[in-house]
Amino acid sequence: MTSSITYEGSLRTQAMHLRSGTVIISDAPTDNHGKGEAFSPTDLTATSLASCMLTIMGIKADNSDYSIDGTKAEVKKIMVSNPRRIGAIEVKITFPANNYTDKTKKILEHAALNCPVALSLSENIEQRVNFVYT
Repeated sequence: MTSSITYEGSLRTQAMHLRSGTVIISDAPTDNHGKGEAFSPTDLTATSLASCMLTIMGIKADNSDYSIDGTKAEVKKIMVSNPRRIGAIEVKITFPANNYTDKTKKILEHAALNCPVALSLSENIEQRVNFVYT
């Protein structure tokens, strides 16, 4: 078992990661009958994509002679209707000042675009990823 989720009422859930005890609250968004006081389930999906990308790039960096410490990702989730679903996820990954070689950039970008979450999402969800090297 990975997690345990409890419906708390008012379109809110509490998910607990069983190994660590970490808790995540989710709320329905305001455009779908909710209060929007926490991540919605689809927010978590979009956020998981960026988190996975950073994690897999971090693994590549840890196994090499460079660092991605301080790299940030910004996420935009785009919903569509009929049926209501995620239509696209935009991820902007900004690396801190560093002199990455073209080879290193290619390795990092390939790792991000092929992370487990990216490969698990439906082909109906467009993944728009922008890599920014400062």
